[in-house]
Amino acid sequence: MTVMAERASSQLSVDMFERIAGFAAREDETVSFEFIDGRIGVRKVTNGSHGEIAMWLVFKCKQARPDLTLYTTNQGLKVEAYRRGRARPDALLAPVGHFNGQGDWAEPDGVLMAVEITSYDSDTHNRDRVEKPRAYAEAGIPVYLLIDRDNLSVLVHTAPDLEDGYREIHTVRLGGKVTLPAPVGIELDTEELKQYVD
Repeated sequence: MTVMAERASSQLSVDMFERIAGFAAREDETVSFEFIDGRIGVRKVTNGSHGEIAMWLVFKCKQARPDLTLYTTNQGLKVEAYRRGRARPDALLAPVGHFNGQGDWAEPDGVLMAVEITSYDSDTHNRDRVEKPRAYAEAGIPVYLLIDRDNLSVLVHTAPDLEDGYREIHTVRLGGKVTLPAPVGIELDTEELKQYVD
């Protein structure tokens, strides 16, 4: 992203961002747009291993909690508790049918967990480890799960605070077992994820 684009984006309204993102999605399927902390973020479409991790997690969540769905369909969220923004998590855990009729940018109420899987691009640190955890905590999402392929770890963020982000972060190396606490209530054995780190 250029400096000019960053300056321009700080003056954008959310409505204008949504129009730009909608147009861009129709014209170019290789990138995804987000609006967090007053800046437009652009990220490339993910690779096959990224998708395999997401599908592994879909299966594990459905197996443990059939009353929930892990949505991996590029559902956008309004994450504006502190600053007006729009994010597209890699996955969202919510009750079955939760997003029915909500459109491209849904309210975060009722979302139990947001998931991000790191990508191998220059912005993954700021996006997945700094900006998004803060935005999801400010939106009141109880659990943020980060599958960090760079650091070979899984991070479970809990106890969201509207001003300080998540107060608790539990880190497990890939291959270990991790508990996603209430309201999620799922335990994951991450041994299988090792094969998707490339």
